[in-house]
Amino acid sequence: MKWLSRNFDNSVVTIPGLLITIGLVFGNIGTSPLYTVKAIFNNADSYSDLLVLGSLSCIFWTLTLLSSIKYIVITLRADNKGEGGIFALFALIRKKTVWAAILTMTGGAALLADGILTPAITLTSSLEGFRLISPAFPVVPVVIIFLLIIFFVQQFGINFYAWSTFGPLMIIWFLMIAIVGGAQVIDTPEVLKAFNPVYAVKFLVLFPGAFILLGFIFLCITGAEALYSDLGHCGRKNIRLTWIFVKISLVINYFGQGAWILKNNGQGTAMPFFDMMPSWFLVPGIVISIIASVIATQALIRGTFTLIMEAVSLNFWPKIKIINPTDVRGQVYLPFMNWLLLILCCTAVLLFRQSGNMEVAYGLSIAITMIMSTLLLIYYLKRRGVDFRIAVIMLSIFLIIEIAFLISNLYKFMMGGWFTILLALFYFVAMFGWYFGRKIKNRRISFSKLEGYIETFKDLKEDQTIPKIATNLVYIIKANNPDQVESKVIYSIFNKQPKRADHYWLLHVDMVDEPYRCEYKVTHIIPGILIRIDFHIGFKVDPQINMHFRQVVADLVRSGEIEIESGFDSLRKHGFPGDFKFVILERIMLPDFKLTNIENFILTIRGLVRRISISDEKALQLDSSNTIVEQVPIIVEQTIDNRIKQIGK
Repeated sequence: MKWLSRNFDNSVVTIPGLLITIGLVFGNIGTSPLYTVKAIFNNADSYSDLLVLGSLSCIFWTLTLLSSIKYIVITLRADNKGEGGIFALFALIRKKTVWAAILTMTGGAALLADGILTPAITLTSSLEGFRLISPAFPVVPVVIIFLLIIFFVQQFGINFYAWSTFGPLMIIWFLMIAIVGGAQVIDTPEVLKAFNPVYAVKFLVLFPGAFILLGFIFLCITGAEALYSDLGHCGRKNIRLTWIFVKISLVINYFGQGAWILKNNGQGTAMPFFDMMPSWFLVPGIVISIIASVIATQALIRGTFTLIMEAVSLNFWPKIKIINPTDVRGQVYLPFMNWLLLILCCTAVLLFRQSGNMEVAYGLSIAITMIMSTLLLIYYLKRRGVDFRIAVIMLSIFLIIEIAFLISNLYKFMMGGWFTILLALFYFVAMFGWYFGRKIKNRRISFSKLEGYIETFKDLKEDQTIPKIATNLVYIIKANNPDQVESKVIYSIFNKQPKRADHYWLLHVDMVDEPYRCEYKVTHIIPGILIRIDFHIGFKVDPQINMHFRQVVADLVRSGEIEIESGFDSLRKHGFPGDFKFVILERIMLPDFKLTNIENFILTIRGLVRRISISDEKALQLDSSNTIVEQVPIIVEQTIDNRIKQIGK
């Protein structure tokens, strides 16, 4: 097994790359045959051969146009240093306008919300197969048990070898659905007429209620967004090559289900995926389906964690605890999101109880995500210098199809679609308040020129009348210009309570658009006294600032640029190193400042969302025993309407 590597190069085609891609990327879209055809025929008002051939034609061309052409051919080119997904696409847009941010929030929120139903509908659909053997099989309790186990093991992580195992298991799944479906196609070859797009057009024009059924046909591409969002884990070439195998397997199975329905004249279509299996293979088929559903659920959870981590790095989501449970690059565990997802998934199972009920709720939010990603792609192509008219023409066909799917999915709103829309609204409001609340606060930041305080720093260091607070005093700052610092830092050092130290450090953390960048730059503003460190951290890198800072200090000591011996004579002569104390400044808005109603509303949302956020101290992984958190006021310039008057003089 020498070919197994924990950090394979995803820019080239490799055996581990292909295996991990199949196990990681295609779980959701790969298990959609469990419920898509069933949803279409169980919600059709009547049966005819046109229903079979037309819906299959729509499925094939939807997979071709949206999955193959939009995502595989076009969107995978919009990679951010090898990373993909809606947040990575936003990071690629250099001028991040308000509208680009809102499109990203909307798409990200909808993607996260619809992901709640993915584990529920996939596991429920696979376990319902046992009802063909025993009608009294307790599907809901068993699904809940599966969910409890899956979410419980997240804290231990999934190592590389486990992901490599998922690949062969999913290959077995795709081979199974292709063989089972292919047997039916061979038996009823007239189903192959559905490759002709004319049947899709006839279906939409002639079949009663065809437009409503588009909402169920759309289920065949739920999970297509993972083809782009998992780009960084698997690589463009691996995804494109494996998609050929996956798409062929999916199409054969869909056509096989259609062939079985044609052969039986539409009778007994309650569960066509399992009904068309030979009776002797039913139990093995159900077991393989359950395994594929578990893998799809695992991939969905990992994808959700990655999305949230990217949202945190891009300031769309509050800072939450992020754990790296294994040495697999990019794998993270988010305790808060893990248990929130578990609660919401169990709620969905208990609320809808059957996969048929979930089908009418599923897909509405993901249609919104696809529209947002298309609009962002147009925005990105325009920013890349592509003529706006050409960009619109290139992507308008996808936008028209996606809008049609969204409108048809609106039929599902009162039947359960409200559940995912409500969740999407929750995610969107949280992102909106956090992102724009930060913008409001940042508008109130004032900066001071460091050159005006050079002598002041020198004098403060030598002032024996002021007790020394630490040998090294470290501030986390936001000023991008190395010649400036926030006025609140100057206020903290000189005004609030003079803080004397031998060395002052200004740490600036720049979360860059490149996903895995991890670099630093040193600027000696006052040699030996005031030093600025700029960390350039990618949006997929865990910002372990305490560890990074120790590495920087070690580099500076090794190069002779600074000494870190204790600033106290009695300790220095015994070889004790200098102590470090971190200062985090928390800006607060004083109650007498007047803001607009919308600003107050946004800051109120930010305040509520902040309750789930961890402190900057924990987010930057600083040593809490050596960290001071100070509150400083945000100064807002405002006119005084009624000046108070002095009396009695």
